Amino acid sequence: MIKFIQKLFSGGSQATEPRKVVADDVEYKGYTITPSPIAEGSQYRTCGTISHTAEDGQIRQSQYIRADNHTSEQQAIDHAISKGKQVIDERGEALFSSERC
Repeated sequence: MIKFIQKLFSGGSQATEPRKVVADDVEYKGYTITPSPIAEGSQYRTCGTISHTAEDGQIRQSQYIRADNHTSEQQAIDHAISKGKQVIDERGEALFSSERC
């Protein structure tokens, strides 16, 4: 009886941690977009990383996670790439500044 109650409140034995999906990098305007949607059950959350090598050789990175969910892995990858391009177009180098909007 106690195990039943524990399963009831803990999500049962089926509960799993979200996992990131691995996808190919995309080059855009000198930046690298790495889509990495997060699998959550049967849905995929938009997530990715934008990286850029500065003139001093330092690699800078910024991760983005959105609330958007998708039913397929490929839709989430495509959306992560689209969002990454949008962020680059809107923020450019300011994306890596210490001050956030």
